Amino acid sequence: MFPIDKGDHSVLYRCVDPRPRDSVPTGLGRYVIFHILSAPPSCICQKKVATVSPMERLPTRVLLWSLILTSLMSSKSLMRLALTILKLLATSKSPFLNADRNRILNKALRLTVYDNFCAGTNHAEVSKTIADTKRIGYHGVILGYSKVIVLNPNDQPSSDTSSGNYSDRCYEMIYEWKEGTLKTLRMLEPGDFLAVKLTGAGPISVDAMAAHQPMPEVVAKAVDTTCVATAQQGSRLWLDAEQQVLQPGLDKWATPLVYNTIQGYLKGSKSNVDNYIKLAAQKGGSLGFKLVRGHISYDMSADMLLCRRLLAEAENLQFPAPALFFATHNAASTAKAITTHQKRLLEGQPTVTLECGQIQGMADELSCELLHNVSSKDFQVLTWGSVAECMGYLHRRAIENRGAVDRTQYMVAAIREELWRRLFE
Repeated sequence: MFPIDKGDHSVLYRCVDPRPRDSVPTGLGRYVIFHILSAPPSCICQKKVATVSPMERLPTRVLLWSLILTSLMSSKSLMRLALTILKLLATSKSPFLNADRNRILNKALRLTVYDNFCAGTNHAEVSKTIADTKRIGYHGVILGYSKVIVLNPNDQPSSDTSSGNYSDRCYEMIYEWKEGTLKTLRMLEPGDFLAVKLTGAGPISVDAMAAHQPMPEVVAKAVDTTCVATAQQGSRLWLDAEQQVLQPGLDKWATPLVYNTIQGYLKGSKSNVDNYIKLAAQKGGSLGFKLVRGHISYDMSADMLLCRRLLAEAENLQFPAPALFFATHNAASTAKAITTHQKRLLEGQPTVTLECGQIQGMADELSCELLHNVSSKDFQVLTWGSVAECMGYLHRRAIENRGAVDRTQYMVAAIREELWRRLFE
């Protein structure tokens, strides 16, 4: 530890991680900033800092399964095979390939992928997963229901979704979606996040979203009921990202009252952030963002929020009350955001509430580094539903992560190192 005295008993510490430089993700693990108050630096420097492995908080069973699955994910040929199988299971109409109707298939999938990446099939299983997650050290969870509608890009939406030409079954789907969402909410505790997928509300919602039309009244009422119930419980709500063909329509529906997902890899993400900030500043409201994945606009958007920087045409307005959730498996982007956030806190400059999160079963090494080294809160993103319902979710996640071979290779090395330490230390 090397102290840099800033005066008034505020100290910046450079903590040097004992691990080899090439085994530590960029920006995290090697350098940690602490803001020490009410104690002189000389007292703190005398304390011996014990070397603790960040991943020691994970149960050995979890590490072993993560090692097996992550090793498979790091192989391009095996990933192609897995994608083919998951797509077949997610789209097939055959009862034999329906995991909710085929007990043998259900058991096989639970033992291999479901239990590692999904929270459970019912309230009891999900509650246990949430309790286990928080016991590890996570500050909370984000929970979503896996049932969604996947739109075929070749399908054309109705030209006028306000005409009301939908069957009774379509309206029943909205009611079922609302009840399922409220059921998900009841599994959470105050401070946790409810992840809402509006495609789960069925064709009425999907068609309006695809056509960039206003949210249908029947969907809006269901969303209002969900928002009120979430606020009364003391939980929080965010709108999950949708397929690219639907995302522009969802962006038009989002308001500064909930967290909206900004997909940082899309070219229009920076302008979306700019528009939301300007709108909230003009109306005097608050706003929340969930930034996902890495891109130059991702870092630019995060920096703009962390520094509370308004656009030139809105400089005469007050920056709205913001909250930023960094949902990423990218260690470099995470390190950059945390460094900016910590620096502004240390310098007494205004910033935003910053929280981070990673998906269950993925990027465990980054999650543990954040829980171990950083003062910002870290959450785990969970998805629940029947085994068959979750096949679509698992297929989408596999597609999104098929290019992350370098990161999975690092994760394999980190898990092996931790297992080796447990065996021989």
